Amino acid sequence: MMRYARTLLPVSLALAIAATSTCTYKPRTEPPNTGPGSVKLARQYLEGRWTLVSFVVYPPNAAPVEIKGSGTLVYDDYANLTMDVSVDEASAALMQKAGIQVDKGRVSTKGRTIVDMQGRSLTYVMEGQPAVGGPAGPLAMSRPRYWQVEGNVLTLTTRDDKGQPLSVGKWQKQ
Repeated sequence: MMRYARTLLPVSLALAIAATSTCTYKPRTEPPNTGPGSVKLARQYLEGRWTLVSFVVYPPNAAPVEIKGSGTLVYDDYANLTMDVSVDEASAALMQKAGIQVDKGRVSTKGRTIVDMQGRSLTYVMEGQPAVGGPAGPLAMSRPRYWQVEGNVLTLTTRDDKGQPLSVGKWQKQ
């Protein structure tokens, strides 16, 4: 038995060396997670300052409401997203009716985000708050923002539990 093991070990080792010597090393042309469709590329696209182009709210059992106002969205290189929208009085009243909290004509959100490439969404992670649950409504922080890119226009959509739009904001990169 011992003699068989002494013969088997060198033969196995020789076969392993021969098998690996036929393999060729092919260096990667790009580091992992940096090519097309990567989270890193998506974050690079999002980085910067965006200006609000349009904002529509879809209240339950009512016609869509186009909000009149202005806004900025800032996404930094640490995945922090700050959104600040100022609206007129009529728009503020319509937003309140749709369940969106408006404070003195402003809607502001700030938090760290997680980019989901497969789901094409951004999800806020608020410090000291759970990632799920919390306040409801069309702009609830617990709702993912589904994104779509067309040139230098970013569309962020929040959806209800059935997948229907609750709000759609279009932003243009500055």
